[in-house]
Amino acid sequence: MDYGTFQGISTLVVMITFVGIFAWAYSKRRKKQFDEAANLIFSDEEIANQAKDSGEHK
Repeated sequence: MDYGTFQGISTLVVMITFVGIFAWAYSKRRKKQFDEAANLIFSDEEIANQAKDSGEHK
């Protein structure tokens, strides 16, 4: 196996991997999980605000 064949095979493997990750990331089955993960930072703020508010009323 010469160097050109190795480059061709490695390019094909990388391209298949890229298409697989792309399909996984944009699949409809994952949308709900990714939306929940994207909003996690806002849920931390709500918890902090609730703790802050409950501390002020005491």
